[in-house]
Amino acid sequence: MAWIYLLIAGILEVVWAVGMKYSEGWTKLYPSIFTIVSMVIGFYFLSLAVKSLPLGTAYAVWTGIGTVGTVIFGLVFFKEPIDLIKAVCIILIVTGIVGLRVFHRA
Repeated sequence: MAWIYLLIAGILEVVWAVGMKYSEGWTKLYPSIFTIVSMVIGFYFLSLAVKSLPLGTAYAVWTGIGTVGTVIFGLVFFKEPIDLIKAVCIILIVTGIVGLRVFHRA
């Protein structure tokens, strides 16, 4: 279950990162509230995950999911630019996340 909690926490990290953009520096009320609620729920799921996963592994995977998800969201919805170096770096992050999951020992 810990890995599922971690996946949920990572997805919520993407949600609150995008929410911060929509909150426009915390000046928009509803996007700000949505962002804060997403943060709280995301940290809750992260806390559940670290009960049984090593802290370093959980944190690295959590931030990796958030980073990759936020980049993908930015590319698709905000039409942010991408070049070869950025794509390679994202692939390296995904490789690290997969490696941490595959080689994790319970």
